Amino acid sequence: RTTTTHFYFPHFHDMFRPQALRKSVQFGCQSVVLRSLPLRANASTFTRQAGLSRVDHTSGSIELDQHKIDFSKFKNYKPGEYIYKNSEINMDNFQNVEKMNLCTAVNSAMHNAMEEDETAMVFGEDVAFGGVFRCTVGLREKFGEERCFNTPLCEQGIAGFGIGVASMGHTAIAEFQFADYIFPAFDQIVNEAAKYRYRSGGLYDVGSLTMRSPCSAVGHGGHYHSQSVESYFAHTPGLRVVIPRNPVQAKGLLIACIKDKNPCLFFEPKILYRSSVQQVPVDSFELPLGKAEVIKEGTDITLIGWGTQMYVLERVSKMCDEIGISCELIDLRTIMPWDRETVLESVKKTGRCVVTHEAPLSGGFGAEIASIIQERAFLHLEAPVARVCGLDTPFPLVHEKYYLPDALKVFESVKYTINY
Repeated sequence: RTTTTHFYFPHFHDMFRPQALRKSVQFGCQSVVLRSLPLRANASTFTRQAGLSRVDHTSGSIELDQHKIDFSKFKNYKPGEYIYKNSEINMDNFQNVEKMNLCTAVNSAMHNAMEEDETAMVFGEDVAFGGVFRCTVGLREKFGEERCFNTPLCEQGIAGFGIGVASMGHTAIAEFQFADYIFPAFDQIVNEAAKYRYRSGGLYDVGSLTMRSPCSAVGHGGHYHSQSVESYFAHTPGLRVVIPRNPVQAKGLLIACIKDKNPCLFFEPKILYRSSVQQVPVDSFELPLGKAEVIKEGTDITLIGWGTQMYVLERVSKMCDEIGISCELIDLRTIMPWDRETVLESVKKTGRCVVTHEAPLSGGFGAEIASIIQERAFLHLEAPVARVCGLDTPFPLVHEKYYLPDALKVFESVKYTINY
């Protein structure tokens, strides 16, 4: 029998109240779909407009109007056809190529940077022995304790030291052990690093400062080891904010950040450290900052994401192919400054757009993207720009699967946007 129960709430925030979750336990549902109704709408109207699906966990199928999708083949689908494409480099041009995961690609990028620049140094909590995720393994042994060393457990001090090192003309690569713990350094980053060049009238800068940090959900991190913090820093002029989706992107973008003459924040989705694996050039190379990448072309709807969400979007794209919806996938990569031209060109072609990120809905960077699209491409739109994001709650441990914008949530949004 079907074991999915749909709860409809008249207001968005009602769906997160504890009694709703207790009700799901009371019904003994294997899967609970929580949905909110738009104001001044009823359940039947919303169902008709959005084309809501019914998931039968016994047969493993999704019913959309007259269509049925075999969901079982997407449940364990491993993305790879699109997210591992790297259109800006030709692997045949590199003699030395090795299989790397995202962690070892980051390590390789720092090796290259420290070999090319004798002023480059890596510092942070526990980096001397390799770091909690092992991204700095071998750097201390190869380059010495003066160029790879531990700092006290003080994020404000790490940022302040990095600013001082960079202001003296050295290349500083600072690691914050988790993005969730970067906030003690917030003042140093947004009030000092971001404004150093401006406040000196261009006489001084800290452009050779790069700050790395693992970010986003990992499956068991809870509220202190799962947050996506990019929008906090994207609000600050003077900073670059970058998030890669695969090992090639991680290495090329990190090297570009290290060489770029602006302070950069490089957030690494930690769930991809071991799970994202591909062939990566051993030698140094750069990928462009501030440029989005279209990893799959389509005609019906534009799907925009970054980092881990690109794996979700590839799965959604495959699901949409089953019912004849052609999706264009865009990896934003650089959150600030973001590539408006590529996004607008795509949306003007497709007429529809869904933006997704793990960070909470309110104040998330998806709101900025949606605003610019509706400001500059309004007459090309066939439907409002949709956002599928994390919930406006602290990141939950036991309810993480309900919090995250997974493939079914995004697929639901695509159907609503197409049927608008």
